[in-house]
Amino acid sequence: MGDVLSAVALLTLLAIPLLLSLVALLDAARRPGWVWALTGRAQVAWIAAILFGTVAVPVGLVISTVYLLRVRPHLRATEGGQIDL
Repeated sequence: MGDVLSAVALLTLLAIPLLLSLVALLDAARRPGWVWALTGRAQVAWIAAILFGTVAVPVGLVISTVYLLRVRPHLRATEGGQIDL
């Protein structure tokens, strides 16, 4: 039973970076182009960076975290009608 719990815990820990990258990728892909344009960010560049990060796991953690904590709030605010000029 201990081996099974250890395996499940290890698998869960190893899946976190992939899940974080997947959430960031899906969020970036679903945002309309006009939102990206109004925030002055490049959608294709962010999607490419997140995809690269899924292969290079430590880099992917950083890229996905930066996207989710810094870029995404600006995109959400702009999509909601708060435009910073």
